Formats: sequence, C-alpha cells, structure tokens
Amino acid sequence: MNAPAAATPGAGELLDRVAALLAAHDPATTDRLDFLRARFDAGLAWIHFPEGLGGLGAPRSLQPVVDAALDAAGAPGNDPRRIGIGLGMAAPTILQYGTDEQKQRFLRPLWTGEEVWCQLFSEPGAGSDLAGLATRAVRDGDGWTVDGQKVWTSSAHLARWAILIARTDPDVPKHQGITYFVCDMTDPGVEVRPLRQITGEAEFNEVFLTGVRIPDTHRLGGVGDGWRVAQTTLMNERMAIGGTRVPREGGMVGVVARTWRERPELRTHDLHQRLLRLWVDAEAARLTGERLRQQLKRGRPGPEGSGMKLAFARLNQELSALEVELLAEDGLTYGDWTMVRPELVDFTGRDAGYRYLRAKGNSIEGGTSEVLLNIVAERVLGLPPEPRNDKDLPWKDLPR
Repeated sequence: MNAPAAATPGAGELLDRVAALLAAHDPATTDRLDFLRARFDAGLAWIHFPEGLGGLGAPRSLQPVVDAALDAAGAPGNDPRRIGIGLGMAAPTILQYGTDEQKQRFLRPLWTGEEVWCQLFSEPGAGSDLAGLATRAVRDGDGWTVDGQKVWTSSAHLARWAILIARTDPDVPKHQGITYFVCDMTDPGVEVRPLRQITGEAEFNEVFLTGVRIPDTHRLGGVGDGWRVAQTTLMNERMAIGGTRVPREGGMVGVVARTWRERPELRTHDLHQRLLRLWVDAEAARLTGERLRQQLKRGRPGPEGSGMKLAFARLNQELSALEVELLAEDGLTYGDWTMVRPELVDFTGRDAGYRYLRAKGNSIEGGTSEVLLNIVAERVLGLPPEPRNDKDLPWKDLPR
C-alpha cells in the first residue's frame, strides 16, 4: 500500500514557517546573506519549487503571502531586478532539465544573489532566427570546447554563470543540432565587451568565446536537444519581462498619470484621451497577467507569455512617448548621457528622456515583436504557419 502523499502547505502553515524563520534568524541582527540562505533552506524562497530546492511544493499563488509577512518583519530581499535572468530564466530551466547535482549546485546561490547569471543566446547573425546560431561546441573528451560570439547579453559584465546554446551538429536541420550548456563566465576564453546604447549606458554586452572549456556535467538536457530546452527559457523570459506582477496603476502608466495630476498646466484634450486609452490598456494587460499567472503549473508558462511581452513593449513605448509630449520642452532634457555599466534597468527612477530612449529596446529584447506575433498567431490562435523553406535543410547548407 502506497504511503499517503504529503499535504500541500496552506497559508497558515506557511505563516508558521515564516514565524519560525524569523524567530531563529532575527533580520535586525542576522547578516543579510545568512538570512537569505536560511530562507532558502526553510523552503520560503520560491514556495512552488520542490522541498530541498528552496520551496515546499506549495501553490505559487501563496508566494505573496510569504513575501508580505517577511517584508513586514523587515527581512532583507534578494534584489530580484539585479538577478532577474537567473530567477526568471535560468532557474526554471535548471529545475525542469537539470540533474539533481546541478539543481543542488546552482539554485541556492542563484536565488540568494551570490551568483549572477546571464544569457548567451543571440548572435550577430542569429537574433530573430535564433535557431540559425553558429557558435560551435565540439566534443573533447569528458567535455566540450566552445568557440563563437554572442551579442546583446545583459549583465555579462556582472555574471558568474551563463546559460548558453551552441551548435553541436551542423549536419542536421538547424533546430536539431543545438545543445544547451551552463558556461563559466570566469573561463579565460570568455571576453566581455560593452555595447553602448542610445541611453549612453552599456547594460548590454557582446561576448567572445574562444576555446572555452565546458564539462559535460554542465550540459542541460540531451545532446542535440537544446532547442527544446531553450523554449523553456524563452517562455519564462517573456513572462519575466511582460508578466511581472504590478499593482493597479503601477509601472510606466503610474509615472505618466502622476505627472498628469501634478502638472495641470500641461494638459490638453488630445493628451487626456490618449492617457485614458493607455490607462485602460495597461489595466487590461495587468488583469490578463494575473489570470495567466493563475494558470501556471509548476512554473512552466506557455506561448501566451509572448502576448504579455508584446503588450508590455507597446505600452511602454506609447506611454513614454506620451510622457515626453506631456512635458513639452521639459521632456527634451536628458539627465546624464554618461557611459556607465548599470547593474539593473530602472524605468521609474529616471527622467522622461531616459524612459523614452530605453523603451525602444522593449520590442527587441526577449524576442522581437515580429517574432512574438508569429508565435501568438501559430501557437495561441492556431493560424497556419509562415512558409519555411529552410526547415529540413542541414544547417551547414543554409546561406549565411
């Protein structure tokens, strides 16, 4: 006779666990990193993850209950914006495809922020057509040797680890010959160069890989199965970018609405109508995101996240343009066009000029809007796919 399954923790039990954590590790006297490690070990990091991996197998919807109780007690956070790539992309991929050893090694320091992650996917000749990537990984004894170039890599200048896809078989169609790895960014063959953006900053990078050695124990999924593994990363990435939980009138629409209320002399009928329309669109997107998050099971989003990311990009760009127009000549000022290497993107803490310029990247990063429209059309609406003449050709025979 099988043993009964353990009951899923409810809100009451979670709050009891929070109280026990706080009693054993007073946030006022406990070192920040020590507290975060203890929180992870108590299963209160991401409660929907399995026990022993920072979670309790509890419903994802109860995470705000835990977060609110810890915030009220003055507990330190893990600075999620700084480690967003690790939290939103690497972690769910490792959870789904990683070995037990990989999960134990990577998830805890990822969540506590001890180790920052980046994403080595896009290449100069493989952005929208990611499956056309040319970075090569060649089997070398008990590991792999990787050579190639990646681009638009956020946080590469801060990262300890990277999620990497590389071509391991050029003789099969492009989607079939890709393998997924965890790359050590401290390897001597990794060179990170800044890419200065329209904002004047360089949060992005280009990364050159020359003879980088990756042990086979750092491979996620099967050899040649990297495209399937990468889909988990990409779906989570789009939810992380476009599906972040925000309060009503939060994010960019809140910034513009506040300016509208504080500067009545700037108002016109036309701007008023545009703001009303965008406020309604932002609220519809927020509620859609809430419903989509409620549908997630075990942290594995589907193609619907592409629709959320599309809405996020459009709203950010339209709202930032409206803000610049609303501010008139004040909207043309720009605080500081200085070459810096920021740790995170701060939309709400900067001036209108920065928001307007930085929002232009929202329709590129995390998948271009054109690609996401195709995904929504084919995988959400069930429309016929576009013709793809290269679908069955070996990668080596494709024109480049």
